[in-house]
Amino acid sequence: MKVKTGLGQDSHRFEPDNQEKVLVLGGVIFPAHIPLQGNSDADVVLHALANGISGVTGVNILGKISDDLCLKQGITDSRVYVQEALKYLNGWEISHVSFSIECQTPKITPKIAEMKTAICSLLGVDLSDVCITATTGEGLTDFGRGLGIQVFCVVTAVKA
Repeated sequence: MKVKTGLGQDSHRFEPDNQEKVLVLGGVIFPAHIPLQGNSDADVVLHALANGISGVTGVNILGKISDDLCLKQGITDSRVYVQEALKYLNGWEISHVSFSIECQTPKITPKIAEMKTAICSLLGVDLSDVCITATTGEGLTDFGRGLGIQVFCVVTAVKA
């Protein structure tokens, strides 16, 4: 069995003046919270996931491909970017995904189960194959001070 590991990272600042957008993390809406800045829905969790999958496949999704989807086709749902990344697995199968989310706000823990379910559905993996942890980073970074959210994602894929 062969194994590959991809590391994904993404970060976005909060956009307090945008009343038209909602905060989406891991495909889950966090109502009544300041949204993140970005052309898409700015789902920093799914962006980190897309980057992690790109680390396995070698095909960068965030950038030209996502810009074409978002800016030219008007697709702002980050789940579509992950679905696009999955197209390039070419026989590799995701076996485990682990996320580390750094932010002061919102509180992530109450939504972890819902986020895991949404991500599992998107990837076609079991709940036990997705891990989500969160930290404030003790306020040592801009994310821990409440200016935005940073996410790291490790994607493990196997090929029999």
